[in-house]
Amino acid sequence: MASSALTTQTRTEALAAMSGEEPLDVLVVGGGVTGAGIVLDAVTRGLRSGIVDMQDWAGGTSSWSSKLVHGGVRYLYQLDLKLVAEGLRERGILLTKTAPHLVKAQPFIWPLKQPVIERIYSALGIGLYDAMAVIGMRGKAVPTQKHLSRDGVRKLFPDVRSDKLVGGIEFYDARVDDARLVMTLVRTAQSFGAHAASRTQVVDFVNGPGGRVTGAEVVDLETGQRHTIHARHVINATGVWTESTEALADGKEGLKVLASKGVHVVVPKERIQGDTGLFLRTEKSVLFIIPWQRYWILGTTDTPWEQERLHPVATRADVDYILEHANDVLSSDLTFDDLIGVYAGLRPLVQPATDSDSSTKVSRDHVIVEPAPGLTVISGGKLTSYRLMAEHAVDHALGEVRAKANPSVTPETPLVGAPRLKALTRQAPRIAAKYGWDRARMEHLLGRYGSDLSVITDLVDDDPELGEPLAAAPAYLRAEVVMAVTHEGALHLEDVVMRRIRLFYEQRDRGVGALEEIAGIVAPLLGWDEETTRKEIASYTAAAEAEEVALSTLTDAEAEAARQVVEDLVPLVPLED
Repeated sequence: MASSALTTQTRTEALAAMSGEEPLDVLVVGGGVTGAGIVLDAVTRGLRSGIVDMQDWAGGTSSWSSKLVHGGVRYLYQLDLKLVAEGLRERGILLTKTAPHLVKAQPFIWPLKQPVIERIYSALGIGLYDAMAVIGMRGKAVPTQKHLSRDGVRKLFPDVRSDKLVGGIEFYDARVDDARLVMTLVRTAQSFGAHAASRTQVVDFVNGPGGRVTGAEVVDLETGQRHTIHARHVINATGVWTESTEALADGKEGLKVLASKGVHVVVPKERIQGDTGLFLRTEKSVLFIIPWQRYWILGTTDTPWEQERLHPVATRADVDYILEHANDVLSSDLTFDDLIGVYAGLRPLVQPATDSDSSTKVSRDHVIVEPAPGLTVISGGKLTSYRLMAEHAVDHALGEVRAKANPSVTPETPLVGAPRLKALTRQAPRIAAKYGWDRARMEHLLGRYGSDLSVITDLVDDDPELGEPLAAAPAYLRAEVVMAVTHEGALHLEDVVMRRIRLFYEQRDRGVGALEEIAGIVAPLLGWDEETTRKEIASYTAAAEAEEVALSTLTDAEAEAARQVVEDLVPLVPLED
């Protein structure tokens, strides 16, 4: 097998290989969770595969989700049982087979406001949820529901207001670091021979006889060089950029994709007293209160975003909405000053074109079309179902006969870090003692790297200073910054701070105070001189400051204007209208 390490060298080699004379079987455009899942599905079927993205891996929607792996309790209200069953099966696969190091079971409490009727129908709903999960996996991946009195709820979650419930139901879903899942998928695909190049923008499609799409023209945004990649099948998985990407093909109209903004806030762990999560329904969306190791994530909103899609930003109105609904059920009395982080992302909402007779509605949640021969477009869906979406997309591209003859194997393909996980977890006390790491540190490392923890320990063995915490961000080791560059494909300071060492929303200053230290580690690895290092630090600092200014506004238009003041360090190539 090839190395799973994503580096500047593997990126350069990938671009050279993809732009060679031999065409790819599948070229995936879009490096979010869907595209990363697709390239893994394709390469593990034995197809010569490649993936490109105009940003960093998970640079768009897949960095800014609720970070949940779930069947979707709320879809039970819509009686979309198929969608729920699909999600629960995928949740079980991730928890037990493919990514047990990244995806962790998470209990939630569903508060009840009425003593009898609500408990009965909620119990039936959650019971159905549990039953579908057991049937889908032929066994339990998480515990089943547990009924709680008011005192039982408050024992698990002391900060719940007594006057807001008569009891509750404890049920399980799961959580994941979304960006880490994406880069792990790409790494796993590369280990099977896939070619991967981030910061590589598709600027046009290549057309063959009959208007068939036979590849793409791409620009390496790091060097400005242009490459032609030939492929038998191109799969577009660009989310909220779907329309602009599919417009490059000379085909019929494909998908219409609207953008919906979801905002989350982050508060310190000590600010809310609770040992589980909370699931609440609001008049506009749902509100999750999700515990992580060092903080809580609260969200989300669900509002139309009509601004530029590259940098969605939160407003003070978004934050106030979340805090208002959280404080309605919590005695914590959270305020704006309690926040240590805020982030916003866009969800792609798909509207199939009415005149597209080639569309295939795979489920109510994701849609696949073929607007031009050789070009498959997929959009919609949710993080939990990325693997199933990927399977459907590759099946569609291959056609029914070829797909049946060469089915997906991803349900049984563990991601990087999953093999040998149980054995390494048993060794955790010995490893912790050797390196002087406490239990919380080991939980952190195993949850991020799984069996790839051996890479971290090898780095520390070679240079003991890398086993020390970052002075300005002690939750992370210096070795984790190194690994972000040597194995996880980070090309810039923002890649590290926003999606590898996630200080963007884990610290009040968005990680600015740690930039000098992190840059000092990254610079020699990426060959930066002093001028480049200063430019990297200045760029991230300006972006962080602009996000803070945007957060003081009340409308999306004002927020976007504040954020757009800062130019991107790696600008995109303008496309012709």
